[in-house]
Amino acid sequence: MENREKTAIRLDDYRPPPFLVRTVDLTFDLHPERTQVRATLSLERNPESAETGPLVLDGYDLELSALSLDEAPLPAEAYRVDRNSLRLIDPPKEAFKLTVETVLKPDGNHALLGLYRSAGIYCTQCEAEGFRRITYFPDRPDVLATYRTTIFGDAKTTPVLLANGNCVSRDLMPDGRIRAVWHDPHPKPCYLFALVAGELANLQDSFTTGSGRQVALNVYAAQDKIDQCAYALEALKRAMRWDEEKFGRECDLDNFNIVALSDFNMGAMENKGLNIFNDSFILASPDTATDQDYATIEAVVAHEYFHNWTGNRITCRDWFQLCLKEGLTVFRDQEFTSSVRSRAVKRIADVKQLRALQFPEDAGMLAHPVRPQSYLEISNFYTATVYLKGAEIVRMLRTLIGSAAFRKGMDLFFRRYDGQAVTVEDFLGCFLEAPGPVFEQFMLWYRSKGTPQLEAKGHFCAKTRSYELTLKQRSPQPDGNAGKQPMVIPVETSLIGERGDMSVKLDGRPFDGLLVLDREERVFRFTDVPDEPIPSLLRGLSAPIHLHIDRSDAEIARIAARETDGFNRWQALQTLSMNVLLDGVRAEPKDAPQDFLFAIGAVIDDAAQDPAFAALALTLPEEREIAQHVEGLLHPDLIHRSRNHLRDRLSRKYGEAFLELRAENVPGAPYAPDPFQAGRRSLRNTVLDLACAGGDSAAFDLAWRQFQEADNMTDCVAALGILARSRSRRGQEALTRFEERYSDKPLAMDKWLAIQAALPDSEAVARVKGLLSSDRLADRNPNRVHALVGTFANENLTQFNAPDGSGYALVTELVAELDGRNPILAARLLSAFAAWRRLEPTRRSKAEQALRALRALRALTSDVTEILDRLLMEASKN
Repeated sequence: MENREKTAIRLDDYRPPPFLVRTVDLTFDLHPERTQVRATLSLERNPESAETGPLVLDGYDLELSALSLDEAPLPAEAYRVDRNSLRLIDPPKEAFKLTVETVLKPDGNHALLGLYRSAGIYCTQCEAEGFRRITYFPDRPDVLATYRTTIFGDAKTTPVLLANGNCVSRDLMPDGRIRAVWHDPHPKPCYLFALVAGELANLQDSFTTGSGRQVALNVYAAQDKIDQCAYALEALKRAMRWDEEKFGRECDLDNFNIVALSDFNMGAMENKGLNIFNDSFILASPDTATDQDYATIEAVVAHEYFHNWTGNRITCRDWFQLCLKEGLTVFRDQEFTSSVRSRAVKRIADVKQLRALQFPEDAGMLAHPVRPQSYLEISNFYTATVYLKGAEIVRMLRTLIGSAAFRKGMDLFFRRYDGQAVTVEDFLGCFLEAPGPVFEQFMLWYRSKGTPQLEAKGHFCAKTRSYELTLKQRSPQPDGNAGKQPMVIPVETSLIGERGDMSVKLDGRPFDGLLVLDREERVFRFTDVPDEPIPSLLRGLSAPIHLHIDRSDAEIARIAARETDGFNRWQALQTLSMNVLLDGVRAEPKDAPQDFLFAIGAVIDDAAQDPAFAALALTLPEEREIAQHVEGLLHPDLIHRSRNHLRDRLSRKYGEAFLELRAENVPGAPYAPDPFQAGRRSLRNTVLDLACAGGDSAAFDLAWRQFQEADNMTDCVAALGILARSRSRRGQEALTRFEERYSDKPLAMDKWLAIQAALPDSEAVARVKGLLSSDRLADRNPNRVHALVGTFANENLTQFNAPDGSGYALVTELVAELDGRNPILAARLLSAFAAWRRLEPTRRSKAEQALRALRALRALTSDVTEILDRLLMEASKN
């Protein structure tokens, strides 16, 4: 078990690397139990570094078999080796070559970091610090080198040998082994190194770039899964074309390879020219993948490809800049999806994810700035804040300066920093004058933790036909406390009148829809306002903030009826829903008010115009989102009761209308995962779920028939979820039939596990424990663990927070077990405890007891320890 006493790494302590690596020549002789690695590094002192001491190379638990300097073996007194480093005591003053030979044990590597072997496939995972588990190296992202990789493997067990870049040669050796040589001509940090070897089938295609170059494309997967890779390959080609058209970026290699594996900690990894994916983000066929799976595959394939320029060609100077490569690339993949699907629906989906994952993170004990100031384990900062809020900051930048200026700045960024390791400041300097007041003010978004609050008040003067809108911000500061430094907040706005959007003036000029709040408080005076308007603020969620404005339900319903911005129309409907739900949490739930019911009726009437939007508009906020809006202590049972009551009321009032909508929205045959069909399926399944919420037997009969007759996984799993939640005989029969049909398809079974983990009944803990002890979970595959325990902890609000503490104990006991073999997976599960301090006293006490019991265990890894200490920090202060 890894048990390192680590000190915090701090951004302020950054210093340029004392040595640079120009080239890396790697040779791997693959063997399950003893893989031999030889690394020859061409090093030289860095003229930008003032350090003159020894050469220190990172390495973790490596077996060093040989070490030589300029081809001469080094005597033992010339270097020192410990568990975490190799130290060359007196390195040469001029350029030199260091050859390091190590021995690895891929079969015994259960952490899935460095080089490991699982299901007969060799694979590497080097981000963030996995390369040091392969060889000794200055393992930091600002050391860029070109790589040449030679791989020797058995012709029978490893016929496919892949690495970064272009394939130089492939030969069958006299001893029956295969030798493959790969060369990547583009300098890269070691975290982008990749190797995959094993028995894999491949799907081939090609892409012609805008300049006329041919790029060979390959997707590799297990032989029995390769027929599920065609959609991912098509998505790759769409992403390549889009990046050329929107950002002027061409693929820069002769070939581009993707590998899909079942045992992979990350969702995917953007290694240069050799992207490695968890196969859940590649494999798709109608009978195993839902419409959402198809959309996610498209987005993730695009994301990893876009990293070729925003992450690979231009990379991070240090790991504190992780938000730059990830936030920028998430923004790019969101824009890609918006351009090939519905922009409004995509924006709603992105904001739902932001609010479900990042807003709670910002409000809890795991809050941190988008660019943190320190860390123990960088793997703990692959968070929603870095990815999702990081993307929102880039979106705000584009909103503030405009699309044309943003593209011009991106072109400058690519031109100025190609082949370099950069910072957030370098990026912003391509758009904003640096240093300058606007630059420094915008940087607060990267330096602050917490979600800003925006208060809005309006006043209409009929006599002067003017409207004054007062905006006031309460923004967190770099130390996380509220302060006086205002942030710059773009507020996209419309004034809505009886006929919809008004054409008004601001400061004597036609209003273009954008207000910029760059001080603590500001009054905006609109003129030529014909009648009293209702302000529609934060269109498209133009800033990741909380908005506070006093409005009646009638005013909100007016926005829902007349707003032309799809996102804000949806937001108005969600606000109406949330108001009803919070009333039901505070007191005994009552019948829904007429304004809310009128708005829901309007959505039903307009559903044919955009079924995908209607499905989102009719979906009530989830329980964990309701919890974010509850003032005071959290009582999960009250939240659950309120949501169930409102679903029941909607079902009883609109049940017939829901079933009519379902009948009207038959997607057509044959099945296709395109946005049109997917939107109609989404609406059909949403209204069927709502119709069943009131216990309508006819609706349940439809769900049962849909489960039996479904020709696609979307409809099948939607019906399964409805039946399972009914806790009826049919529900159990459906679960049994699904298991029998899909028992040999792991990704389908992940859906089966997730449905059972989310069932909010008193048997949930026992059910999850039983599934954990089954053969299906025996290998603790990350996908299985996330599907079962991740779903239970993050989505089953009442049972994870069971008053007896059994839910907390289940999760912390699994974390303790996993920590010894996969600390990254273990640490991620603890994020479910982020809001434990807000729970009512009984649950809060049980949660703290479980966390402290886990913290008391000896030999915990620093991955888990860091999260635990952050979770318990505030408790220790009280």
